Amino acid sequence: MNKRIDICPCGAGNKSYADCCGRYIEGGEAAPGAEALMRSRYTAYTRLREDYLRSTWHASTRPAQLGLEQDVATKWLGLEVKRHEHKEADHALVEFVARYKVHGRAHCLHEVSRFVREDGKWYYVDGDVSWGPR
Repeated sequence: MNKRIDICPCGAGNKSYADCCGRYIEGGEAAPGAEALMRSRYTAYTRLREDYLRSTWHASTRPAQLGLEQDVATKWLGLEVKRHEHKEADHALVEFVARYKVHGRAHCLHEVSRFVREDGKWYYVDGDVSWGPR
C-alpha cells in the first residue's frame, strides 16, 4: 500500500510536514531559529494559517489581520533561502525568494526579513521586500 507523504512546502529537504514546519504550526513547538521560523511562516502562508503568522509576528509590527481567507487565488510554488545571518545573539536576517502564481501568472517575492528573539522565542519583525514577475 502506498501512503502519500505530505512533503513540507518550505523546501528544507524531503521532510514531511509533520516532521518539519508542522511541529511549529500545529504542535506549538517554538522554532529554534530565525531561518526555521521563516520557513514555517512560508508554510503557514501556503496553508492559509493566519493564526500562526500573527502569533509569530512581533507585537510592534503585527497587523490586525492579514485577510488570507480571501487570498485563495495565490498558489505558492517554492521557497529558496539565499542567506541567514545573526546580527547579534537575539537579532537575525533571513533573505529568501518565494515563487507563486496568481490567476495563472507567475511572480516572485524577494525579501530580507528581520527577526528578533524575546524570552527565548523568535519573531518576525519586518523586511525589505521587492515584488516582480517571474
